[in-house]
Amino acid sequence: VQLQAFGGGLVQAGGSLRLSCAASGRTSIIYGMGMGWFRQAPEKEREFVAAINWSGNSPYYADSVKGRFTISRDTAKNTVYLQMNSLEPGDTAVYYCAVRTRSFTGGGYYASSYGYWGQGTLVTVSS
Repeated sequence: VQLQAFGGGLVQAGGSLRLSCAASGRTSIIYGMGMGWFRQAPEKEREFVAAINWSGNSPYYADSVKGRFTISRDTAKNTVYLQMNSLEPGDTAVYYCAVRTRSFTGGGYYASSYGYWGQGTLVTVSS
């Protein structure tokens, strides 16, 4: 299965962007799996942003984005979205989508729980 993320770009602080991540190929592999977004800023480690379960009714977020970002998914389209509002310069990073292939309590916050990754899309927030 391949993941294609898009929607990144340059935006001023306070602005909004919507990222999309579409799965293609053998999408039957990811049936029933959660999906998530991570980000990596220059010279920093990859960090968790948000994740959502298969049915889309249980999203969860990093504290740094809670109340500003919203994750959602359309299982029929094999696509997950990240609506980002009130963007801040600290949100500047490459954003990656991923499929959670390992399921254990609390594991959704860790990159090691995700087995399929997209190529990333750059989000730059200017002050």
